[in-house]
Amino acid sequence: MITLKEAIQQAHEKGQALGHFNISDFSILKGIVSAAQKLNLPVIIGVSEGERDFLGVKQTVALIKSLREEYNLPIFLNADHTHSLERVKEAAEAGFDAILFDAGQKDFEENLRLTKEAAEFVKNYNQQKGTEILIEGELGYIGSGSVILEDIPQGAAIKREDLTTPEQAERFVRETNIDLLAPAVGNLHGMLAGALNPSLDIERISEIKKVAGVPLVLHGGSGISNEQLKLAIKAGASIIHISTELRVAWKRGLDLALLSHPNEIVPYKLLPEVVYEVEKVVLEKLRIFSEV
Repeated sequence: MITLKEAIQQAHEKGQALGHFNISDFSILKGIVSAAQKLNLPVIIGVSEGERDFLGVKQTVALIKSLREEYNLPIFLNADHTHSLERVKEAAEAGFDAILFDAGQKDFEENLRLTKEAAEFVKNYNQQKGTEILIEGELGYIGSGSVILEDIPQGAAIKREDLTTPEQAERFVRETNIDLLAPAVGNLHGMLAGALNPSLDIERISEIKKVAGVPLVLHGGSGISNEQLKLAIKAGASIIHISTELRVAWKRGLDLALLSHPNEIVPYKLLPEVVYEVEKVVLEKLRIFSEV
């Protein structure tokens, strides 16, 4: 089985990106895995601190490991939006493939200091345990919730002058020694109600890619047009995060199931509709991400 690092490199060589999909229940995971199997593509499963608190840290690792082994599927697990060194250690010891340390809402110097500390721990852990956990840093604040937004979150970096600069990216990667970088390039966590999210700064992605020296991760992929996603991949995005669209699909599937079967109380008879709706979204995204 290939490693996550190898999967990222293979996708990059093909001009593709890996899909990163967040889960908070088993029906969402089933939809993602079904889509990945149908297209025979690797996927990354993300669980934020809140999501893994609900699912269980060790339980999530065991579940992903069992799916990987049973289906011989390159499915990887990321500790998404981890905000403390304590939670970084927890994820590493549990067996995650990657960890996003998120201090993106801090000022640049504080973010750099905290991210460097997290990266040093992960690098030392890898050396001691013979593991290959990737550590990601986030540079720039893009909001914090995978929700439907009425307005752009206060403080989110959307204006060109507020986006991550190539100079910041180069220094941040060099001094922290992270493996992956998530810059602010016009992207947002969450989806605007009734409209597409603001356009990405594709030129900025390209500029950052040239100097960063590590794969770039695009957070907040939900609500971005397919054409923009394709351009982002061509410009250098190696991983794209999708969460809010999966939550919308989860609710749509559940609403449809309850409407069609108002007297049904058996979860496993209702939730296949959820799995189907999630799978449709993931299939569409993976096809976009894997176009050459």
